[in-house]
Amino acid sequence: MRLRIGVSTSAREVPWDKVLEPGRAVCYRLLTDAAPALARRLHEHGWGRYGMVPFGYSGPVFPHAAKRRGVYSAGGNGYLELGSPLPEVIAAWSVALSGRQLIDWGGVALRVHDIALVETAADTDTARFRTRTPVVMKGSGRDDSGQRTTRQAWVLPTEPEFHHYLEHNLRRKAETLDLAPEVALDNISWVGPKRSFAVGDGLKPGAAVEVILRGNANVLNAIRDWGLGQANAAGFGWVAA
Repeated sequence: MRLRIGVSTSAREVPWDKVLEPGRAVCYRLLTDAAPALARRLHEHGWGRYGMVPFGYSGPVFPHAAKRRGVYSAGGNGYLELGSPLPEVIAAWSVALSGRQLIDWGGVALRVHDIALVETAADTDTARFRTRTPVVMKGSGRDDSGQRTTRQAWVLPTEPEFHHYLEHNLRRKAETLDLAPEVALDNISWVGPKRSFAVGDGLKPGAAVEVILRGNANVLNAIRDWGLGQANAAGFGWVAA
């Protein structure tokens, strides 16, 4: 499930280093307001056997803002999406947002107008997902000889290791939620340009993708509302509704 929050702002742009970075703190602040024990558990221990954090978000989107080269344009009416496969997270966010008029997004004031629950459930064993934000994924960090050369081995969707590591990540997410891990990446049908966004621990590079996944419908629905790849709780890999 996901929440779509209708917002507006008088700001004309969001600084590039604040497009995604504030979202993790916003999500935890909302959780803390309504469900402090849950917020503490996710922050300190994560969820399930791998300690993953099952939520994601879109960053603020302003479809009607005038586009300007080199600028993340803002202004007027827009929206912000928060998603999680955990109903208790969605419920806590809903409670916290019900009395909130403003969201401070890294110094950009977002006025809250409405909140809607977006049902994304589908009964199908295949799904085509396109992400709004870049998918980030670490590979092995090994060269052609098998020697490890780095521990910060970010791999792009066009690189050979990406398919394997993304599929492994999908299965770990299914296991985190106690769902059947039989999920596969059938195809990468589109790759966007490489982009890097600042988060709390530096820049993470990646690219938006469109993928075709195959697996249990419950797993596919959960992944849609969690995100693709790593660092979903930092805003990466958000799947467009």
